[in-house]
Amino acid sequence: MNLADLNKVALALVTPGKGLLAADESSGTIKKRFDAIKVESTEESRRDYREMLFRSKEAMSQYISGVILYDETIWQNAKDGTPLIKLIEQAGSIPGIKVDEGTQALPNCPGELITAGLDKLAERLKKYYERGARFAKWRAVIDIGQGTGGRSIPSMTAIRVNAHALARYAALCQAAQIVPIVEPEVLMDGDHDIDRCYEVTSRVLNRTFQELRVQRVALEGMILKPNMAISGKKSAKQASVQEVAEKTVRLLKACVPAAVPGIAFLSGGQSDEEATAHLNAINKIGGLPWKVTFSYGRALQAAPQKAWSGKPENVAAGQRAFSHRAHMNGLASTGKWTPDLEKKAA
Repeated sequence: MNLADLNKVALALVTPGKGLLAADESSGTIKKRFDAIKVESTEESRRDYREMLFRSKEAMSQYISGVILYDETIWQNAKDGTPLIKLIEQAGSIPGIKVDEGTQALPNCPGELITAGLDKLAERLKKYYERGARFAKWRAVIDIGQGTGGRSIPSMTAIRVNAHALARYAALCQAAQIVPIVEPEVLMDGDHDIDRCYEVTSRVLNRTFQELRVQRVALEGMILKPNMAISGKKSAKQASVQEVAEKTVRLLKACVPAAVPGIAFLSGGQSDEEATAHLNAINKIGGLPWKVTFSYGRALQAAPQKAWSGKPENVAAGQRAFSHRAHMNGLASTGKWTPDLEKKAA
């Protein structure tokens, strides 16, 4: 493992003013998104859509530091035969790959999940590196709520096994000279308030860093992709933007070692503008030991998907929508976004 090179890639991914595009939706997830805009999800339509994003020159060169790809996409070529991975590199962005294989039921823990994909991961990482991927992503899913049988979740079992898997994945990545993005996502789907989210996320992050140390992962050569401290979607009490920012900063300072080069938040079901406003408020507080930016999927892509709607004549409109969202989040990553910038573009 060459730690200096891993650290260089990690720092490049959190360049101030830039962040990550998560374009790693599984075939099932992108089908749902395409159904919403009445586009048939085929290998070709998925390629055309992602090619549109990767050819958005302004967004890709100015605001996107790296792109997380799905296995299908990393091997695909653009319409003119150029590998899609090359389009990302040509824009000055870093290609990455999602390596987890989704979730499955966790034995003896009703209603809880474990992420699969560690088997043969070392071999897969070698192939991805040869193809040009320089970072990877693995998502663990932690739910808050009542499990079946009335038990409160998450259980300590779910937190431990997911943290262990994240650390094993991270160690394998670094051995393959690939920067791991460690994503322990505490879902915002429930009716819990922000304090419950804070408490659970704190347990999850503490356990994850414990496991990372046990498995000798070099913290300087990784990126953390956490959720924010935020109210559940169904909560009657929704926290303000400022409260989300203050509690998220307090949480991260308590749990994330300063050796980690950067934190790239997931949007986790927030609306486009909410995800931008929260990131901006976090960076405005400042005084953080790590660079803090975005690694958004839906919050970057909902607008361009709608504008494009599968029609070749709408490619330019889709690219404008993508550039706008990327620009807004780029500003938020340095605390320079304001709500009136959204209205100016409208």
